[in-house]
Amino acid sequence: MSHPANKASLDVLLVSTSYPKNAKDWQGRFIADMLQSLSEKPALTLSLLAPSGDIPANVRNSLSATDALWLDSMLAEGGIAHIVRSKGIKGVFHVLKLLNLLQHTYRGPYRPDVAHVNWLQNALPLWGTSTPALITVLGTDFALLRLPGMKTALRRVMAQRSCIIAPNAEWMQPALQEAFGDVAEIRVIPFGVEKKWFAVQRHTPAPAIKKWLVITRITKNKLGSLLEWAKNLVHEQREIHLFGPMQEQIELPDWLHYHGPTNPTALVGEWFPQAAGVLTLSQHDEGRPQVLLEAMAAGLPVIVSDIPGHASLVQDKKTGWICDSQSKLQQALDFLDVQENNERTGKAAQAWIKTEIGTWDDCASRYESAYFDLMAKK
Repeated sequence: MSHPANKASLDVLLVSTSYPKNAKDWQGRFIADMLQSLSEKPALTLSLLAPSGDIPANVRNSLSATDALWLDSMLAEGGIAHIVRSKGIKGVFHVLKLLNLLQHTYRGPYRPDVAHVNWLQNALPLWGTSTPALITVLGTDFALLRLPGMKTALRRVMAQRSCIIAPNAEWMQPALQEAFGDVAEIRVIPFGVEKKWFAVQRHTPAPAIKKWLVITRITKNKLGSLLEWAKNLVHEQREIHLFGPMQEQIELPDWLHYHGPTNPTALVGEWFPQAAGVLTLSQHDEGRPQVLLEAMAAGLPVIVSDIPGHASLVQDKKTGWICDSQSKLQQALDFLDVQENNERTGKAAQAWIKTEIGTWDDCASRYESAYFDLMAKK
């Protein structure tokens, strides 16, 4: 790879308000995968601004112990987005403190060549600096963009530097192009999938009881129509198992098997091998849910709600089913409970992920190219 701007290596600051404490933690798992893959690029020297957790030996931690502990406490309460939605005035306090922490880091003595900022709100404190920035955008960022004055503030920050806005799914590109295309490049950079998901071996013959997995933070929007549509579709040969942290007080019915939060180790070793597939009827602002990428990489068919973040990922009735009604959900479950249909759909899903998404190593190469492009523009 040739590097523009006569620079053979780059110092990159990776910024995230979510990060897993260890291999069994579900929060911010994709950030840890991203960091690990980037740390293996010889041309990159990495620093991390994130809650505390296990990081590669060659990555510098840019936070003081006090600031890291505060980020840890915020993450333990559900993360900044959940706090803002649910805590009222306390949420505003957290936002102001977070912005101040980020601003202090961005303007501190350490000046990276590139800031790789995850989530748009974390880019706001770049104001007053000229550091080139790659800003990863997820579906949840679109709620932020609906706030009065937010687009204007972000445009001013972007105009001060060379900037690439990197949504992780194509469906986000048109809206971002309209809002920011004149002050930043909009470049879709899909996240990758860890190699271990491709290596999952599904049980053959399939278990007699079809176990469908729902893996999500438990909120009204994340569950969507699940409790209403699925209640009459479970029976002795079909079960629905729910995994995830309870972030809103929702009474779960007896027919739903709730297991609490899970982690990749449990999914790879125990649940994915015996699952019929993964199901989500979310109505949340989804970008491209990582758990769906991992399920498809493992050869599992997926059943999803009809929202942009799902429709850009799933080819209806080929790599999974897209459902906009209870009757369509019933058709999907009945079809995929047939072993031949299930295996064919799962293999098609896995092949699509290999071709169109790839591994985290592939994603790291895409980011590395973007970093050097930013330096060339600078």
